[in-house]
Amino acid sequence: MKKVLVANRGEIAVRIIRACRQLGLETVAVYSDVDRESLHVQLADEAFCIGSKDLKDSYLNMNNILVAVGLSHADAVHPGFGFLSENPEFARLCEQVGVKFIGPSADVIAKMGDKSVARESMIAAGVPVVPGSDGLIETAADGKEIAKTLGYPVLVKAAAGGGGRGMRIIQAEEEFELHFQAAKQEADLAFGDGRMYLEKLIVNPRHIEVQIIADQHGNVRHLGTRDCSLQRRNQKVLEEAPATFLPEKVRAEISETAVKAASVVGYENAGTIEFVVSNDYSFYFIEMNTRIQVEHPVTEMVTGIDLIQAQLLVAQGEPFNIEQEKIEIQGHSIECRLNAEDPAHQFRPSPGRITSLRVPGGFGVRMDSAVYAGYEVLPYYDSMVGKLIVHAETRELAIAKMLQALSELEIEGLKTNRAFHLDILNHPDFLEQRVHTKWLETDWK
Repeated sequence: MKKVLVANRGEIAVRIIRACRQLGLETVAVYSDVDRESLHVQLADEAFCIGSKDLKDSYLNMNNILVAVGLSHADAVHPGFGFLSENPEFARLCEQVGVKFIGPSADVIAKMGDKSVARESMIAAGVPVVPGSDGLIETAADGKEIAKTLGYPVLVKAAAGGGGRGMRIIQAEEEFELHFQAAKQEADLAFGDGRMYLEKLIVNPRHIEVQIIADQHGNVRHLGTRDCSLQRRNQKVLEEAPATFLPEKVRAEISETAVKAASVVGYENAGTIEFVVSNDYSFYFIEMNTRIQVEHPVTEMVTGIDLIQAQLLVAQGEPFNIEQEKIEIQGHSIECRLNAEDPAHQFRPSPGRITSLRVPGGFGVRMDSAVYAGYEVLPYYDSMVGKLIVHAETRELAIAKMLQALSELEIEGLKTNRAFHLDILNHPDFLEQRVHTKWLETDWK
């Protein structure tokens, strides 16, 4: 592998390009016509315009991306996260044209991307899953019968879902028809796939992830836990590693279960096993993300392992030969997602040109971003302008360091959620780890 095309934009594209450079790999950027001034375009060795601002014409246009692969003579594609990163068709096309897709095989992506199939695979492997339907639900009437057995509240979910789309909480039988049809319609529009299944709703759970790395030689390792419970409308806001609210024994069990889950599906490369954890510390598999995660830096900070470089090396056939007992979780890390949005007005997007930028620094402070003074945050794409990450010896010290870093950060020219993060970090519930996935929506302020 000598040249990597990065099929993405923004901070993750910059992150991948930097990792490639450090390994001596050439890089190719792709961009839409409105993204030509983006940092990832400036940093790559080569860059190709792949279409207009519309996602379907550019970053989701498989044909145009593969044309760029051919023109650049790239021999590998890194999809980053979002866009085509979990699209089995794109992974399969890369395989067919002889280009290495930096991620798992198309078959594994398809298997784990179908939530119903993934659930059945985990049940067969003895991995605990949330109680729910044995398979897909064809009609609302069928769903009602299953819900009677499970007991309300229940959660109806799209088999092809992600990012909270095609998902509805149903509190009572009289609500079932309305919410089922709404979720099904949303899934059809978002994924072109309206298949649904049902789960018992775990009330006020914690959302815990386990990062895994698997190579082509049968080595599967976990890199500890992440607490991703702070969410708004099913979108993560702030993440931590490790999940210190869990007893050490449970952390070990959930990590070992993640390795088992990845092993049974023949996983390769970086991936994340996601669980919900109830108040009594029972944990249940909910899904596997077959790509690098937005929040991967907190795992890097506590393990000292560069996950993007690990992805690249594994894709080249290198063994990930760090023994599990040699992977140490040291200290605590927190990541705040900084978005161009206005929390005072229902978090509405706040695109615009950044007129002035001051990035915090110091020991254990990191900013992953693709913005710069003069850069225009566009209204067509994700509103995230960067990720501020800190690492310290303890959770308390990490919180103090993040508060300092946020106080130093200045992004002028548009509104951001910086002050919102400061409020969270100062909240007694957050300080005492009394949060859950709905906390920002039900208990905030």
